[in-house]
Amino acid sequence: MCSLEQFKIDLKNQKDEVRTLDFDLNHLFFDALDSSEVKQGSLHVSVSIRKMTGFYELLFHTEGTVTVTCDRCLDDMSQPIETENRLVAKLGAAYSEEDDVITVSEDEGILDISWLIYEFIVLAIPIKHVHAPGKCNPAMSQVLEELSADRSSDEVSDQPIDPRWSALEKLKNNN
Repeated sequence: MCSLEQFKIDLKNQKDEVRTLDFDLNHLFFDALDSSEVKQGSLHVSVSIRKMTGFYELLFHTEGTVTVTCDRCLDDMSQPIETENRLVAKLGAAYSEEDDVITVSEDEGILDISWLIYEFIVLAIPIKHVHAPGKCNPAMSQVLEELSADRSSDEVSDQPIDPRWSALEKLKNNN
């Protein structure tokens, strides 16, 4: 089990200089978060924290691969990820998230970046993820071809057409 304690940053004790934290993420990280979108991966995350007047600037650089399900054949596939993200944090009365500014309770002063890192990773995954041409599961590709061929052959099938559709077709052709 991965300990998420290492992802908690004490902002109150942050010095004025820039501080860099490095994390190597694997399936244990995703298991600890109980994530649904991504179950495993191999990523390196570098977080640069800079204290400024009244706020903290956090720069995230994430690079590596995650395993996602191919939309076409439903097999697992490796998806490369590379993303840069910026976040501003400040100390305040209570925890809140607005736009790209997170307010951390001044009493606690701890910012947990584990879920933020996960969200940055998920946002970097393309909406459509499919294997490169020829890399999909051949059995599933064959079934998909057969089903799409069946659908296109319905148009020229010898099945009688519902009379209601025939009447509509006549109206369409008269105009």
